[in-house]
Amino acid sequence: MLGSRIPKVVVVTGASAGVGRAAALEFARLGSDVALLARDAGALEETAQEVRERGVRALPIALDVSAAEAVEAAATQVESALGPIDVWVNNAMVTVFSPLAEIAPAEFARVTEVTYLGYVWGTMAAVKRMSARNRGVIVQVGSALAYRAIPLQSAYCGAKFAIRGFTDALRCELLHDKSQVRLTMVQMPALNTPQFDWALNRMPGAPRPVPPIYQPEVAARAIVHAATHPKRELWVGLSSIKAIVANKLAPGCLDRYLARNAYEAQQRDTAADPARPVDLWQPVAGQHRTHGAFDAQSKTTSATLWIDTHRGAALGATVVVALAAMLLRRRAP
Repeated sequence: MLGSRIPKVVVVTGASAGVGRAAALEFARLGSDVALLARDAGALEETAQEVRERGVRALPIALDVSAAEAVEAAATQVESALGPIDVWVNNAMVTVFSPLAEIAPAEFARVTEVTYLGYVWGTMAAVKRMSARNRGVIVQVGSALAYRAIPLQSAYCGAKFAIRGFTDALRCELLHDKSQVRLTMVQMPALNTPQFDWALNRMPGAPRPVPPIYQPEVAARAIVHAATHPKRELWVGLSSIKAIVANKLAPGCLDRYLARNAYEAQQRDTAADPARPVDLWQPVAGQHRTHGAFDAQSKTTSATLWIDTHRGAALGATVVVALAAMLLRRRAP
């Protein structure tokens, strides 16, 4: 287990854009060397250059995480070039915005192979090496949608549910073996990433995240905290907490609420462009960046994440406020 020690070598999948790119840069800022895994070689090199500017080593490896052999070979390459892997972050994903009736079987399978099986292959490669050393942390980048599915994203939600089940099962195996390898899952809120500009879409309007929206840097800070202070799960943002808890208490009510509201909430006012390139089968060249199109609407901080990651300070502040309230009451006539 790493505890709060800075990891020396980190692997991030889906590192060419969005959350993966932000996480790679956050680990680099911390002082970690970072291996970057994604499909687009050009975008990976851009991310690698940003990582190197922070004074650490970067190793870009172009691959498709749905290919188990490629992921295993990448893990070998990372350890040969950078050293033993301390942290492996599974993050790569693709999705489809569409009613189930309009998704082709091959499209549904593709989302599953990348967004679910990509995590499985990455976890296998990491566990194989970490177990031999009896240390290391695997971070599964999840979503509130791993607990509360929404319409028009059945393939993506199914994959996130599957990741949670897979992770829980493996965690039990590691506990049985008394392993010091740690598994943690970070459940994310809606994030301002480029996926909404290149995901396959069959809705009338262009896709958008359901507000409230957070910047990828919020997710990156959560991932780094989970890697250096691993616990079972970390729920990011009040919206994630509300969705997960509400689904435990009243799932049927949420079904009806989402049936009424989630269609419109996932679409922009602008019509969908059927001619725009999509990233389901191949990466979209020239559009890889950290942020999506919703900067003006996105939060740069999360109060609940700060409280969760600064529990000592939060407890101290609560005590100070409580003492101040007690003094004021005593002085009141």
